Amino acid sequence: MASGPHMTAPICLVENNNMQLSVSQTAIQILERISQPVVVVAIVGLYRTGKSYLMNRLAGQNRGFPLGSTVQSKTKGIWIWCVPHPCKPNHTLVLLDTEGLGDVEKGDPKNDSWIFALAVLLCSTFVYNSMGTINHQALEQLHYVTELTELIRAKSSPEKDGTQDSTEFVSFFPDFIWAVRDFTLELKLNDHPITEDEYLENALKLIPGIRTWPGIQASNLPRECIRHFFPKRKCFVFDRPVNETKLLANIENIPEHQLDPKFLTHANNFCSYILTQARTKTLREGVTITGNRLKTLVVTYVNTINTGAVPCLENAVTTLSQLENSEAVQKAANHYSEQMSQRLALPTDTLQELLDVHADCEREALGVFMKHSFKDDKQEFQKTLDKKEHFLQQNEEASLKYCQSRLDEMSQVLRESISAGTFSVPGGYKLYREAKESIEWKYSQVPRKGVKVRNRGAWGAYIMESKGSPNNLRAQPLLWVTTAWRYHDSLASEVHYLLFTPEKKERLSKEAAEREQEMLKQKLLEQQQQMEAQQRSLQENLVHLEEKMKKERENLIKEQNMILEHKLKVSLPMALVMLGGPSSGTSGKDG
Repeated sequence: MASGPHMTAPICLVENNNMQLSVSQTAIQILERISQPVVVVAIVGLYRTGKSYLMNRLAGQNRGFPLGSTVQSKTKGIWIWCVPHPCKPNHTLVLLDTEGLGDVEKGDPKNDSWIFALAVLLCSTFVYNSMGTINHQALEQLHYVTELTELIRAKSSPEKDGTQDSTEFVSFFPDFIWAVRDFTLELKLNDHPITEDEYLENALKLIPGIRTWPGIQASNLPRECIRHFFPKRKCFVFDRPVNETKLLANIENIPEHQLDPKFLTHANNFCSYILTQARTKTLREGVTITGNRLKTLVVTYVNTINTGAVPCLENAVTTLSQLENSEAVQKAANHYSEQMSQRLALPTDTLQELLDVHADCEREALGVFMKHSFKDDKQEFQKTLDKKEHFLQQNEEASLKYCQSRLDEMSQVLRESISAGTFSVPGGYKLYREAKESIEWKYSQVPRKGVKVRNRGAWGAYIMESKGSPNNLRAQPLLWVTTAWRYHDSLASEVHYLLFTPEKKERLSKEAAEREQEMLKQKLLEQQQQMEAQQRSLQENLVHLEEKMKKERENLIKEQNMILEHKLKVSLPMALVMLGGPSSGTSGKDG
């Protein structure tokens, strides 16, 4: 398969040793590497009824799942075989073969119930395999279906009356196929030919009478459960593959031309139906299951069972969403950081340049998150995606560092002049002014200084670093010059300031006010740009969220309508039975 390992043979998925379930790490590692959607087919039935043979045929192989030729069951726990889906491109077919129910070697029959429940929870198509006919005894042997309400929960909290509405099972339960092996009867009802599906529906008709009578209640309970939980049902009957017992015990080695033609036809029909009609595994609200997600479900359910609790779909979905959304955040954050690093050359000339690139990268990152996440209802994970502040800080640091570096380089001559006492002479102030203005002009010509271009901190930070230097000759005069620059070049001398003419003082004050105004204007502009960028980001997030919520809402409405429709269809025949009237006919199904 393109996005997962190709398994040449099945391996154990869930081990069942000493009445304790455990998940195989080898199987987990295989599922982790499957990113494709999965179609999961599970087969369950009494031991020694040929379940494994059917699964091998689905895999297109004669061998694979072990076939027992004695009264001892071969399959223990749940075995898994992942193969490329032959009919659905970019999908993986996952086959689950379960240990036989009713094995006399088991110590605790509860194990059978858990294996049955796990198969139902994990698959999208559930095959129940039995021998002979669908009669009262066969339905009694399917008593495991009546225990599902005790073994599976749809929601983490019960209904108001303390019970659980089991009709919600239909929103996530698999399709049901009953495979009847060694079928010898004629498909007729009241002397009229019927289909295999009609044969099943007739067998599932409720027995009329007082519903509370023990005999009627016991007979109807498995019928009611199958009708309630599995609205989509299908039946296949199979002739005996060979008549000789010795050949039957070694059926995987028998060439197809030696098998009964009717059996081959039935087996091919069965495989064709499953390979073309079996649906992709999904959870409630249309969440598609991949191999990696299936791994999480298996581990979650088995761990829950081992703690003595009941597997809950809602809790499993919560666990799955937390894991998936954490990974989705990481993928989105990595994409954002990679793209920002590739597209940005720090420091940017303006803040807007950074914000524009940020907007594009954030939009792409949000798309990555939405693609790989689900059920982030409170946007808890989405909120952690905002990495803009990190790049804003990086941009400012890069700009400040660059400005300091260029100022350091340009002021070298000025520092040497200060140390040499060049300005400590009559007319020195004029010389200093000229030198400073020369540096200012050269600095103004430097390209891409970034957002700290107007911040005098670039020079000031350099001075603060210099103060700790043992070279006090350099530090003190330079600090003096910096102070002079910062306070409108007064040289920190009241004498020089008082010597200025009123016109000069007014001009200097005006220039200082203009510089302050320009810096304030720039700061306000940057704040406005950031607010606008934040607003655009929120709008885009809202659009993405609304689209996703709309899709989830449509899936939920569709799901609820299906549950309601199924409730009505199931309730009608039950009401008729309670009144002593006829139950449903043989032509339709419940759902």
